[in-house]
Amino acid sequence: MHDEHELTNDEQSELYEHYAFVVDKGQSPVRIDKYVTDKIEGASRNRIQNAADAGWILVNNIAKKSNYKVKPFDRISIVMPFERRGVEILPENIPLDIIYEDNDLLVINKLSGMVVHPGHGNYSGTMVNALAYHLRDNENIDLEDERAGLLVHRIDKDTSGIIVVAKNLETLKDLAQQFFNHTVERLYYALIWGQFNQSEGTITGNIARSTKDRLRFQVVDDENIGKHAVTHYKVVEDLGYVSLVQCKLETGRTHQIRVHMTHTGHPLFNDERYGGNKILRGTTFTKYKQFIDNCFELVPHHFLHAAVLGFIHPRTKKQMHFEVDMPENMKMLLEKWRRYVGDREVGKGF
Repeated sequence: MHDEHELTNDEQSELYEHYAFVVDKGQSPVRIDKYVTDKIEGASRNRIQNAADAGWILVNNIAKKSNYKVKPFDRISIVMPFERRGVEILPENIPLDIIYEDNDLLVINKLSGMVVHPGHGNYSGTMVNALAYHLRDNENIDLEDERAGLLVHRIDKDTSGIIVVAKNLETLKDLAQQFFNHTVERLYYALIWGQFNQSEGTITGNIARSTKDRLRFQVVDDENIGKHAVTHYKVVEDLGYVSLVQCKLETGRTHQIRVHMTHTGHPLFNDERYGGNKILRGTTFTKYKQFIDNCFELVPHHFLHAAVLGFIHPRTKKQMHFEVDMPENMKMLLEKWRRYVGDREVGKGF
């Protein structure tokens, strides 16, 4: 029997459960609610029936109700929200940089430093609190659900850039399926320590939570552990001891770019969690150390920006494409490195 069970994370792991099954060729006809309940550990039949009624369960890309009888080789995919924990979201009048909005969704340019989702001591001041206020008159939003705002994905607190938010369940289901199918276009810019030998390439490696530090993730060799992850990179600019790279995500895992870059020996610049907040390349001059300290002060977190997001609009079926410029302090940091490289080339550097 071929089973494929996937719980994607990145930005999504605590928002949705994702599963995919291919029905065995010898499977006798059985109701899909029973079949799926047996497949998913800890799932109640009632919850699976509710998921089917809501259109979360697809068979060969078509939504099916609970009484559908599975057939051999049916491909079943499920994208459903985790059961809510009942944490009430307090609407807060926090400014949001909304770059697009219609009746079905909104696209936000998130500032670095803003937590997307409540949790781990951040139960106020998050993007979800801001969304609860912005969408307070939307009858689809349940303020007793920590997913208020119908988040489709998310990015790390200190990562800036684009996030799409659904405004109704139909849009949420469609977008979540697009993320699950890896058809969403996502481009990031990262400043990394060192240089790659090739101007572009692909990093493939399963990602799992570190056994030594629960706040970190790592690439693991065992294919049965962790989640399959693929990052395509292209060097945009060689800046001496650091490089600006463009990263295209094929999959979306927690800390994927940060983990993959660290795995290749190129942690993100000033990424404290993965060791990039130390001088990993360069000289021993005191002036160079001061230069790096000034750079760290200018961008006091990892350098990662979600610049591009593209997807098919669930209602209009039109291709949507959004791009946002990186924050000014990131631009200023790149200029500092360009000046440093230029000075070294003319013999004025350190």
